[in-house]
Amino acid sequence: MSGTLAAETIWHDVECSSYTADLPLWEELAAAAGGEVLDLGCGTGRVALHLARRGHDVIAVDRDATLLAALRERAEGLPVEALHADVRELELDRRVPLALAPMQTLQLLQGPEERLACLRRVAAALAPEGRFAAAILEEMPPADDSPPPLPDVREVDGWVYSSLAVEVAVGAGEIVIHRRRETVSPDGELSEEPNRIRIATFPAEQLEREAAAAGLAPRERRAIGPTDIHVGSTVVVLERRP
Repeated sequence: MSGTLAAETIWHDVECSSYTADLPLWEELAAAAGGEVLDLGCGTGRVALHLARRGHDVIAVDRDATLLAALRERAEGLPVEALHADVRELELDRRVPLALAPMQTLQLLQGPEERLACLRRVAAALAPEGRFAAAILEEMPPADDSPPPLPDVREVDGWVYSSLAVEVAVGAGEIVIHRRRETVSPDGELSEEPNRIRIATFPAEQLEREAAAAGLAPRERRAIGPTDIHVGSTVVVLERRP
């Protein structure tokens, strides 16, 4: 396996970095906010680096130190502050006009209590009338006759990494995505391993109710359309009460 990047970083890049459908909306919100942007669950910097390259100051937060290390290296010379923190316990020394939670970050938390903890910390980090925009998947779209998705693939130092969603199990209040990760070495040796991620599902109305308890009021909702390999999202935009 590649000696320059940790496996965790590589798989995060394979499965997340190619998604771009949401970037125009984050650009629009950042331009309107006119100040620092707080990027929650930043990973290796898909959103943070995109915004920083367009002149926005970004505070990028993740609890995974390995992913943050990759972000710091990639952000050299850019206005990005990488902060190692859990979104449920986040404390900033200043307030920002805009916070973002892209790619269902809130739905990776375990239940309403953890979401409320996060929402309270976000509210504390926002300036008066600052906004918080969170992308959520309310439900899976119905099955159609579309062909199965292609795998996400990336080559690193002669190694080829492929990740394919082989099953999406929809249950009560959750979606569990099962992926098959395959690695091909420079010598052609193939290995594979399963991967599983759980996303808690809830309607936008529920998130708005939970946010009210944290001092955040509904502002608007925006939509991010589906792509050939990604479903669409609802973006709930909340505002910190004065």
